[in-house]
Amino acid sequence: MIRDASFLATVAHMAVGQTRKYTGEPYIVHPAAVARLVEEVSNIPWVAVATAWLHDVVEDTKVPQEYIEQVFGPQVGRGVKALTNVDLSAGNRKARFELNLERIKAAPAWVQTVKVADLIDNTSTIVQHDPQFAPLYLREKKELLERALLNADTTLWNKAMSICKIHLYDLDTKGVAV
Repeated sequence: MIRDASFLATVAHMAVGQTRKYTGEPYIVHPAAVARLVEEVSNIPWVAVATAWLHDVVEDTKVPQEYIEQVFGPQVGRGVKALTNVDLSAGNRKARFELNLERIKAAPAWVQTVKVADLIDNTSTIVQHDPQFAPLYLREKKELLERALLNADTTLWNKAMSICKIHLYDLDTKGVAV
């Protein structure tokens, strides 16, 4: 099932020509990195690794949520749904943040662990390539860690929190408004 999730994610992201926003790399490098981080967690269920591969598929491609559930089962389906951001029509950035936060807060620990791995992989790219947006992003992710991701794997959670704090400190010392 993990191999099938990897294949579907690769094909789905390629089919829409998706690339990484700042680097232009094929998008699949991001889900692959998230899946690798999740695989490092001891006693993690296979559904977490499959969900890591698929976490952006519904949000960014033409693959419907129902297809994920049909092919990979209800657990992976619920995991992907919990990790899929609400539509832009749900309100302004703050309103969408709160809706996404409440959904991921109610998710199982293994889903929260996937979200933490996603945060870890996205952070360095955003800090490096978009220093003006990075402070807002880092403050939101730090708040997400503190308010909603408390059941995630402790090692990954600590790594993510350290990354947020270090980057916020670095930006502050460079004079970027944080």
